Amino acid sequence: MSSAGAPRVSVVIPSWNARRWIAATIDSVLQQTQPVHEIIVVDDGSIDGTAEFLRSAYPSVRVVRQANAGVSVARNRGIACAQGEWVAFIDADDIWLPDKLQRQLALVQERPEAQMVCSGWQSWTCTDPAPPPALLTQLANEPDDSARWGGPSGWIYGDLLKACCVWTSTVVMHRDLLARTGGFDPALSIGEDLDLWLRASRLTPIARVPRPLALYRQHGANTTHRAPTVNHQAGVVKRAVARWGLASPDGRITLQQEIDVAVAKTWRDFAGSNMHAGQWRLARRGAHQAVQLDRFNLAGWRLFLRSLLAAARPDRARPR
Repeated sequence: MSSAGAPRVSVVIPSWNARRWIAATIDSVLQQTQPVHEIIVVDDGSIDGTAEFLRSAYPSVRVVRQANAGVSVARNRGIACAQGEWVAFIDADDIWLPDKLQRQLALVQERPEAQMVCSGWQSWTCTDPAPPPALLTQLANEPDDSARWGGPSGWIYGDLLKACCVWTSTVVMHRDLLARTGGFDPALSIGEDLDLWLRASRLTPIARVPRPLALYRQHGANTTHRAPTVNHQAGVVKRAVARWGLASPDGRITLQQEIDVAVAKTWRDFAGSNMHAGQWRLARRGAHQAVQLDRFNLAGWRLFLRSLLAAARPDRARPR
C-alpha cells in the first residue's frame, strides 16, 4: 500500500448491499498513483454477501461489519478504525481517477494550513459496474479549469450556506480535524455531509483541486433519488446560521437574502421530487416554503399550483 515517507491515507467506504459496484470502487482506490495506507469497508448490515465477497476477493481490505445503522454511523466507525494521518471518503458505488490522491496531497503541501481538501467531479449515469476506459481517459486529459470544475476554496462557510459545493467522495480530511469536528452526525442519514463540511469550515480553509477527480455514479438505487419526507439541507443550514451567524471566520458576511434564495431552491427541489412521487401534500408544503423564502421563485409557484390541482383531481390517489 502506501510508500515510505508519504502521508498515510486511510480510505473509508461505507457499504450497504453494494456487491454489484464495490469491486470497481476498490479497484479505483488500489490503482491510485499515490498508494493508500489502508482501505476500510464498513458493511452496514448488507444482506447481499458484500462482506463475504470482499474477504475472498480483496484480502488486504479491512472489512468491519455492523448492524444497519446508516451512513453516518458507518463512516464514523471507519474513522475510528483508521490509522492514517489523513482520511479519505468514497461511497461504495463511486470511482476515483488514478491521480486523485496524488493531486490532492500535492495541494495540501502547497497549502499546509488546509486540513481538508476536495475536488471537482463528474456525474455519471450508468448501471455497469466499471466505467468505460474512454470516459476515464477523457477526464484524465481535462485541464485545471476553475470556471468548469472549480468551486469555492478557502474559508467557504458562507458558500456552503448557499449550496453543498463539496461532494463526499472527493474529500480528504486530516484526522485531527475529524476529531475536532466530532465526525458525522449519527442522527442524519441525508444532509450529514453538508453538516460536517459546515462544522469543518469554521475551523480550517478547505482547498479544492479544480478538475474532475472522481465519478459520481447515479442509478435507481441511489438514496438521493428517493422522494424525501424532510428537507434535511434546509434544516442543516438553519441550524448553522443559528449557531454561527452569517460571518465566515475570515470576516466575509453572507447576506440573509442570498441564503433564503438558496434554501428556496432546496424547497423547490423537495416539492418537485414529491410531486413526481405523487405526494401532493408534501409537494405543496415544499412549494409553499419555496415561495415564502423567495417570492420570485417561479418554479416554486408552478409547483404550488400543480400540487393544488393534483390533490383536487378525483382520479388521483388520496394525498399522503
